[in-house]
Amino acid sequence: MSEAKLNRTLSGKVVSDKMDKTITVLVERKVKHPLYGKFMVRSKKYHVHDEDNKFHTGDTVVIEECRPHSKTKAWRVVELLEKASSVG
Repeated sequence: MSEAKLNRTLSGKVVSDKMDKTITVLVERKVKHPLYGKFMVRSKKYHVHDEDNKFHTGDTVVIEECRPHSKTKAWRVVELLEKASSVG
């Protein structure tokens, strides 16, 4: 049976990598205010599965929805868009 359903994908920045096999990704989106028309930034954090612990704070990644891995984790990393710049 072929997989006809496309999974949702989002891109965001890794804000925490302190957990084992899990990273926290901050996804920001711009939404237009219904009355005033001003664009506002709305953000949400997702717990994302990172099997090899290879993504670190500051990296920009693409994530996709998948089966639940735990109570709060139902996303996985698809690809790395930009590595965090190391200062030092």
